[in-house]
Amino acid sequence: MEEFPPSAVTVDLVVLTITGEQLCVLLVRRGIEPFRDAWALPGGFVLADEDLDAAARRELAEETGLAAGTVHIEQLAGYGDPGRDPRLRVVTIAYLALAPDLPVPQAGTDAAEARWTPVASLDPATLAFDHAKIFTDGLERARAKLEYTPLAAAFCPPEFTVAELRRVYELVWDARLDPRNFHRKVTGAEGLLEPVGTTTTRDGGRPARLYRRGPAELLSPPMLRTRG
Repeated sequence: MEEFPPSAVTVDLVVLTITGEQLCVLLVRRGIEPFRDAWALPGGFVLADEDLDAAARRELAEETGLAAGTVHIEQLAGYGDPGRDPRLRVVTIAYLALAPDLPVPQAGTDAAEARWTPVASLDPATLAFDHAKIFTDGLERARAKLEYTPLAAAFCPPEFTVAELRRVYELVWDARLDPRNFHRKVTGAEGLLEPVGTTTTRDGGRPARLYRRGPAELLSPPMLRTRG
């Protein structure tokens, strides 16, 4: 019987947060070869007793200190180009994770440093392995899902204002939105928002109503991007 070549399975994470009025992605500086000292998405090999989701949750906890139940995490895609890892044939399953204002990250076992990098200043081509494609795919997934799901609320605290929600859309889409038009759309979308019954002045100016995410799984009507 012909032997199969050695192979392995990894998980990689596109972790996005909004901090300091910027959309940021979690990157780690690799402390080992290959690509020693290069910046990469966090991730690692799937252990023998783990399934894919368990491996992703473990890596997320190691890099952010947060359990998966406290953030939105979903499987993004699989990547298996034969030359993507010079060590051996490695197939990776990428995950997208989103959360509001995540803490300062901690470098994992094979990383020398971890940091939040503003998406606007990142050149994906500088990332190790094929992480440029994984990052680009993850960012586009997040942008697209804001159009037809309540995913934007994953970047918000449990109670938020319409202005705070609008800022999420603006930062993720990298676009300015008309405040009145946005307010009309999100408050008119069935099941998107539920009034908390209180107000806040943290946006500045007059007191603003606080909302929490409603039960809707899909936006009706959708929040479509304007594509130039």
